[in-house]
Amino acid sequence: MTTFPSYERQSDPGTPSPHPRHVSARTRRPGAALTMPQLREAVKSGQIDTVLLALPTPQGQLKGKRYGARHFVERVADNGASMCLYVLATDIDMTPHDGFDLTSWDTGYGDTTVVPDHTTIRRLPWMQRTALVLGDATGGESRPVDVAPRQILRRQLARLATYGLHVQVGLETEFVLYQGVYTPTMAIGPGGLTPLCEDNLDYALDHPPRMDRYFRHLQSALGRADMPVEAIKSEGAPGQVEVTFPYGGALTACDQHLVFKHAARTLAARSQMTATFMASPQTGIGSGLHLHISLTRAGNAILPTQDGQLSPIGRQAIAGLLSALPDLAPLYAPTINSYRRYVPGSFAPAVMTWGYDNRTCAVRVVGAGDELHLEVRLPGADANPYLAVAAAVAAICHGLDEELEPPLDCDSNSYAADAPGVPATLEHALSRFRRSPLAGTALGEDTVLHYARLAEIEVEHHRTRVTGEEQRRGFTRA
Repeated sequence: MTTFPSYERQSDPGTPSPHPRHVSARTRRPGAALTMPQLREAVKSGQIDTVLLALPTPQGQLKGKRYGARHFVERVADNGASMCLYVLATDIDMTPHDGFDLTSWDTGYGDTTVVPDHTTIRRLPWMQRTALVLGDATGGESRPVDVAPRQILRRQLARLATYGLHVQVGLETEFVLYQGVYTPTMAIGPGGLTPLCEDNLDYALDHPPRMDRYFRHLQSALGRADMPVEAIKSEGAPGQVEVTFPYGGALTACDQHLVFKHAARTLAARSQMTATFMASPQTGIGSGLHLHISLTRAGNAILPTQDGQLSPIGRQAIAGLLSALPDLAPLYAPTINSYRRYVPGSFAPAVMTWGYDNRTCAVRVVGAGDELHLEVRLPGADANPYLAVAAAVAAICHGLDEELEPPLDCDSNSYAADAPGVPATLEHALSRFRRSPLAGTALGEDTVLHYARLAEIEVEHHRTRVTGEEQRRGFTRA
């Protein structure tokens, strides 16, 4: 169970500490994060010979180009690079589709300039002599592309800043390790890829040797990448892993989450395993991406009052989350599979409730004193972190704008509560998203149309596909 940390204690592995202690610069070892001058020096000395320039996609993938390091520092670092704009307007299979204002067959699928964000330069310890840099897509007059995930998050953080508020985010993510390297023709489950272990190893400390080795390699690689974890633990489903990261700035937390997923997948493949971040890779297995959110003003915690109770701003934030998040579901539950998690008794929410240290709720209030914070349990492991956090911040802003008051907190099993349900399917969520005045106001109509089209493509893809379960039930019985 979760414990409530004080400033002098580490937080529970499932709950990032919202106020991490700072490490003196004089005691911190040389790290993987690099400034531009440091990158130039590392390239000159031969320590870095390859640079990956990556653009986060709407699906939360890293897409980009691999450059010779000298070419990158001499030609790309300050000028940017061209990439086809369809990277921001395609499905998860990178298949072009009509229906986007951003780019299309009619416009010839032109380029965007991806400008490297020099604050994101980082060595990748799991790739030899390689550094990664995240970039931002720009359009005419070097303006950021509004539908790019990093830009969507920036706009919501700017809205929150008008209240003098800033958000700290700790991400807690789950994924499942399978034995073997996945290929598209492989079955998942009996006769195909099977989870790395067969048992419920939640909170176990006696892991099978392969799992223990993977944990050690992942923890070491992330630490050497200047992304130390708070904890790695095995979770309740066979082969399931949970990784918890310390609190930090929202954009940085999301940037690092995509780098973490790159490491998790790469290290798994090298050990002849597959790491999947599907929300529900098999029936009965659900993996979440829980958002631990703390609000500050001038460096001071705002969610608790001086006596440690939930503040009026905290109550408005919760009310906004409960009210607005159902309208924004395609941002944090973007696939058909995302909605397989929302099942009573699954530890994923099924109704829109909140409660103190109640894991059956959509919004869990956790921590004590200045470390009181909110855990948003709706996003699945397949969520794009930028969009999930942007949806949460937009919902909080809605609560502040309207000075909303939350319903009574739930102190029992919320699955039995009389409360609005979580959207049951992507079709339902898409319909609500399209019609929502709140979504249009918070995100802008162009962004709503863009992400509605992406959700529509996902629905269309599955509508005519025959699943294995359909075949099993009907092949000889129809």
